[in-house]
Amino acid sequence: MPGVAVVSDTTAYLPPSVVQANGISLVSLYVNHGTERTDREVDITDLAGFFDELRSADQLPTTSQPSVGDFQAAYEPLLASGREVVSIHISAGLSGTCESARQAAEALQRQGKGGERVRVVDSATTAGGLGLLALVAARRAAAGDDGEAVEQTVRAARRELKIWFAIDTLEFLKRSGRVGAASAWVGSTLKVKPILTVESEMVPVERVRTSSRAYERMVDYARQRHDSGADGWVVQHIQAPDQAERLAEECTAIFGRDPMFVSELGPVIGVHTGPGLLGVGSIPAALLD
Repeated sequence: MPGVAVVSDTTAYLPPSVVQANGISLVSLYVNHGTERTDREVDITDLAGFFDELRSADQLPTTSQPSVGDFQAAYEPLLASGREVVSIHISAGLSGTCESARQAAEALQRQGKGGERVRVVDSATTAGGLGLLALVAARRAAAGDDGEAVEQTVRAARRELKIWFAIDTLEFLKRSGRVGAASAWVGSTLKVKPILTVESEMVPVERVRTSSRAYERMVDYARQRHDSGADGWVVQHIQAPDQAERLAEECTAIFGRDPMFVSELGPVIGVHTGPGLLGVGSIPAALLD
């Protein structure tokens, strides 16, 4: 068993097989349906049904971070086994998840349960970018690195990380209040296909007029990343499996290697972006090999 345990959260949208193979622990965020109910993201398995409801909803669900107790429950058994913990999470610019994690570590330290051995890393990203960073951490932990070395490698990987994603409309970002730096595009431009990235918050990259052009830009970005030597790649989507499969095939040819994973994003990010998202991201493969 590695001396360092890696913890992340459900907004990485790592396939279960990848999570299990790499020994990553996940803490779930939440989706709140008004005053009716609150669901753990990990428990929402009917994604098609969820996004069908989202399309016609008068009021969007809201999302919330894991509780301090959720993190304590994740950390305690790992610390009790004598391990260090590197805990990597969705950008603090998008969620309070990192703050909950830090509070949990501090509480465990006060209780004499080893909380000082927890290193919380704000990924300043989410989704596939977060997933890649969690994989970097898991690979370095498996290689025998200590907590400090794992953390430093993750931070170095973040500096090399780039992700882009195209969405059908800015409507959901606007309605959820997460439109951020893309607010200048709201209004008459709601009909364009925005392309964004995450650098602490949602940041606009460019806007195109058609879905086909947005797809072409994803392929262009993949080529740029290959040319820069960043060949550890992922593709993700929301309710766009055919496009994702096609993009993954093209990216496999471009990068000359299989993806680290291909997956569908779930409700916590989907509430803010809406269905129809298609994205690609990568880091230097040497960080993963």
